[in-house]
Amino acid sequence: MELYTDEYFMREAMKEAAKAFDIGEVPVGAVVVSNNKIIGRAHNQTEKLTDATAHAEMLAITAAANYLGSKYLSECTLYVTLEPCVMCAGALHWTQLQKLVFGASDIQRGYSLVSTPLLHPKTEVVKGVKAEESKQMLTDFFKRIRN
Repeated sequence: MELYTDEYFMREAMKEAAKAFDIGEVPVGAVVVSNNKIIGRAHNQTEKLTDATAHAEMLAITAAANYLGSKYLSECTLYVTLEPCVMCAGALHWTQLQKLVFGASDIQRGYSLVSTPLLHPKTEVVKGVKAEESKQMLTDFFKRIRN
């Protein structure tokens, strides 16, 4: 079995973000990986579903939990193009996620702005994978909607 890298899975998350971009959603994409296999993938759908909680991470968590038949993702990695918000970080805590890998930091709403630790204590965090590409897609999106 071929082992994929963080960059490979982040590219898959970027494909999800591109789907969001194309339908007018904030371009954030996420994939959940277990045993080197994507078991959940999603992009932001807050406008489409008229649901403020329909963030890419939340939808990918649900898909992965359904795939596993478990509420815990303790042997999974979430790849997401933008640093999770406080809501998503809280959800990741409850899933006992093993590893979080994100691209761009969210300097306005990211979970790391909060002084109280939100992720599960055992969750490993890797920041900045494909950060420039993630940030550029967000910049392009907001330029497009403001013009």
